[in-house]
Amino acid sequence: MSRVRLAVQDDVMELVRLRALLFQTLGGDFFNPSSADEGWRDSLAAVLKEQLTAENMRILVVEGEDGLAACGAGTIEQWLPGPRLRNGRIGHVMGMVTDPAYRRRGHGRAIMQGLLDWFREREVGRVDLHASREAEPLYRALGFVDHPDPTLCWLP
Repeated sequence: MSRVRLAVQDDVMELVRLRALLFQTLGGDFFNPSSADEGWRDSLAAVLKEQLTAENMRILVVEGEDGLAACGAGTIEQWLPGPRLRNGRIGHVMGMVTDPAYRRRGHGRAIMQGLLDWFREREVGRVDLHASREAEPLYRALGFVDHPDPTLCWLP
């Protein structure tokens, strides 16, 4: 059984390690650019230290035998309200990753259920995420559907 808990300051280096694993898994030049230096890890550690106790962020972890087995983070943004989004609160799940040695044990599902409970408690009107092919069945089983909006991005 997965024991999910809030991330703490002592978890920051493990959170950085797991996020690096996520980028390796996603591949491609955007997530794993050949020109990248390791400075992004220091930047990530600094932001994690700032955001661990922020009201609009929740980082959940499951411990392994030697470090973290899995982690996941959720954020809440305040958008403008609309007909389908009465309070304007949008959730976003990011950085769901399980160390390969701990996969297929329910850790990701347990973390995701914890994040979804947190979103519900805060009356979030919609939760967005980007799913890998391997994780998509889990997210669909938890009620995620195709996004209603066409999505584009701008990379300055």
